[in-house]
Amino acid sequence: MLKVATVFSGIGAAEFALRRLGIEHQIVFACDNGEREIDYDLEEEMRKVRSLKNAKEKRDYVESLYQSKTRKTNFVKETYLANYPCPETSYFEDVRLLDGRDFADKVDLFIGGSPCQSFSSVGFQGGLEDARGTLFYDFARLIKEIRPKVFIYENVRNLLNHDGGKTWNVIKNIFDSLGYSYSFSILNSSDYGIPQTRRRLFVVGIRNGEAVPMPPATHQLPFKMQDFLLWNCAFGGFEYTRGGAISIIKKKGKVDPKYTLTPLLYNYVMKSGTKSFYQKPIINKDIARTLLKTMGNRHRAGIDNYVSKNGSTKLGDVRMLTERECLRLMGFTDDFKVVVSRSQCYKQAGNSIVVDVMMAILQELFEKGALRI
Repeated sequence: MLKVATVFSGIGAAEFALRRLGIEHQIVFACDNGEREIDYDLEEEMRKVRSLKNAKEKRDYVESLYQSKTRKTNFVKETYLANYPCPETSYFEDVRLLDGRDFADKVDLFIGGSPCQSFSSVGFQGGLEDARGTLFYDFARLIKEIRPKVFIYENVRNLLNHDGGKTWNVIKNIFDSLGYSYSFSILNSSDYGIPQTRRRLFVVGIRNGEAVPMPPATHQLPFKMQDFLLWNCAFGGFEYTRGGAISIIKKKGKVDPKYTLTPLLYNYVMKSGTKSFYQKPIINKDIARTLLKTMGNRHRAGIDNYVSKNGSTKLGDVRMLTERECLRLMGFTDDFKVVVSRSQCYKQAGNSIVVDVMMAILQELFEKGALRI
């Protein structure tokens, strides 16, 4: 059975990809703090955590630390545990305080991303220490401590150019130092079956063996965004078949009127800009714009995805995407459970990796023998 661990786990795109592919797997651990920020002395808390006996004691200590410092709920954790067979005792709150030594040689596939941050060191002088103080440091540290057979790292495409390319140079050199063969590329979800323009950087590392090339683009997009909408595919009609392919049952559904733009919102959304900045409002695109974690805030039509029946742009016809439609545009079929508020669901969908891109990477890894069940 494939043993999987994720950090910055989000709503589990990798886990859902494995489900759609029908690959039997065990979740060794997941880790995500749900974007809750707490203040603590990292060095001191790391020292305390590493003095404890086992992973359970360490997890319980960090859990109590968060409870003492914030009343905010980890909504990402609620969504994750509602959808995947991961015991709560295997869900960790803070990647910085996660001790990878507890999972050394126990993980086949390790997956995560991290926010893009500047490094204080311009060059590569101190190895992994060049990244200390950033969340990428913790991702790389965990690779070193866990020694997974394969890792997958995901980030925004602009990471390659961040800080004039200095950030990527440090990251690349750190990957070089970990002893993995790896490949990297920017992949667009519209090249892998999902009608959304979403370009992300992926790095795939192999511990023992040659680097596995990134999956080739299909250049065939079987669906348009309209095919994913509830009024064309009612809830429950967005499924996956054996092998993981999306199956759409064309059955008319209804969309709650609350998603229709009010006159005030309509006038704001459909504005073309100002005298100094003009942007033609476009709705009903065949391929969705990149879904943002702030899409519940209702941006202009040049940023968000607005739709209507029959191409109408009239007041009363234009609406925003529903949470379920956003999940579909990230590759989550209708069996994915929504257990959080509308605003949280929009945020979680916008933060996710596209499931179908992850599926393509995993299929390449299995076909090349880098991963085995």
